[in-house]
Amino acid sequence: MPQQVPGADALLLACVPRLRRYARALTGNAASADDLVQDTLERGWTRLASWQAGTDMRAWLFSIMHNVRIDQLRRNPAQVEEFSAETHAGAVQDDATVRLQLRDMETALRLLPEDQRTVLLLVGLEELRYEEVAAMLEIPLGTVMSRLARAREKLRALMEGRPLRAPLKVVK
Repeated sequence: MPQQVPGADALLLACVPRLRRYARALTGNAASADDLVQDTLERGWTRLASWQAGTDMRAWLFSIMHNVRIDQLRRNPAQVEEFSAETHAGAVQDDATVRLQLRDMETALRLLPEDQRTVLLLVGLEELRYEEVAAMLEIPLGTVMSRLARAREKLRALMEGRPLRAPLKVVK
């Protein structure tokens, strides 16, 4: 059995956020994604000595995840539902609604100022703590919190079709 590479365990742990995003994309379900990540990490941890230093740990783990996912699908094949017009109509409507909501969300995110959008995505999507975002962007913690609050309010207003409040009032 090959020797374990020093620091490989830290590299493995650093890949967890990317594994979670990939698992979510593969499964479309948070609980299934968490199970997939857990199984991947378990398999990767037990085979860490087989990882070759100097190669991309993330790619190695994604390969493991892919194989774990295939194994899961083989063990539990997709359940087949009997087709009915009502089921199909509801699914199409739900799918169309979700697509429209995602499109609206993407548009609303693009309308946010860059500094607010950056903080919102780092906190909301990447799940970084405020302190981590402040250190990463080299701005005060209070600035992170105020940008996040403004971004959330603007995003909420855009999604609800409400007019945006002017940040400054004109004084005559």
